[in-house]
Amino acid sequence: MLNFQLDKQELAELRTAHRRAKNAREAYRINAVILLGDGWTAADVANALLIDPDTVRTYFKRYKKGGLEALLRMNYVGSEALLNETQLVELDVHLQEHLHLTAESVARWVKERWGVCYAPSGMAAVLRRLGYVYKKPKLVPGKADAAAQEAFLEDYENLKKNSDEGDVIMFMDATHPQHNPVIGNGWIKRGKEHPIKSNTGRRRLNINGAIDIQRMSAEIRFEDTIDAVVTIALLKQIERANPVAKRISIICDNARYYRSKAVAEYLKTSRIKLVFLPPYSPNLNLIERFWKFFKRQVLYNTYYEAFDDYKNACRKFFQELDSHASKLRSLLTENFEIIGN
Repeated sequence: MLNFQLDKQELAELRTAHRRAKNAREAYRINAVILLGDGWTAADVANALLIDPDTVRTYFKRYKKGGLEALLRMNYVGSEALLNETQLVELDVHLQEHLHLTAESVARWVKERWGVCYAPSGMAAVLRRLGYVYKKPKLVPGKADAAAQEAFLEDYENLKKNSDEGDVIMFMDATHPQHNPVIGNGWIKRGKEHPIKSNTGRRRLNINGAIDIQRMSAEIRFEDTIDAVVTIALLKQIERANPVAKRISIICDNARYYRSKAVAEYLKTSRIKLVFLPPYSPNLNLIERFWKFFKRQVLYNTYYEAFDDYKNACRKFFQELDSHASKLRSLLTENFEIIGN
């Protein structure tokens, strides 16, 4: 067991260094070693200095191993890493297989695995050096089938390749935004709040739509509900908007109303063919990105007191779609992501 006692000469050296410390960080480290070496417990030092007990012990070990120079040079992110390259590689593999919620949790795992102590801030620096950032994990459908998605993308490429001039390909889906602000990040003065009002009701809009990413045009309908009847109304609107197209292919998910008998009956005499996505594949439907862009432009951090004002703001976005064409072209690219196993 490591002896945390320091002799009088060591304590005197440290006290002199404390008076000459160049900054608060140096003084803090020296103070921690002095207190621990003067008989305090690591827990008491940690409570007094508001740091982790393991950090206190690490400061002391560095001082005993390399003297005052090593203590002051000590940098959890810097040139003298506590983990060697082999350990860093193993840590990287572990992190790709196990999600830790905090740097402190990673530091605990490192200590249990190799007996090496990091403060949470030091561990966070190691994570950044390994290429990690702190962000939310991506929620994906648990039943997504990667092979089915890859097969669909092959079919999609063939669909484009075999299309004649004037043929149209669209992506279709419905969205149901609620009459309430969507809270998003923004630049707010440190220490200040930026309150945004919210509505207490649960009224929502039902919007059915389809988008053509080549022309960057959309057909949109506001409905009381989304069912087979209003889907047929949207399909008719799409056909009217494309009078010269011999074939209109519409990519959509497997919603009941898209697969209903009424829609199937309508399609028998229509120029439209529905192309169904594999189950659990919203990542392949480009209109999902379009809906997110719409919500960011109209709903993020914006309060509409009256439902009619909210509805009119949504309508205005679709009426002025040309003003967003440049951003949408950058967003609605065919860089599809395959998810699932």
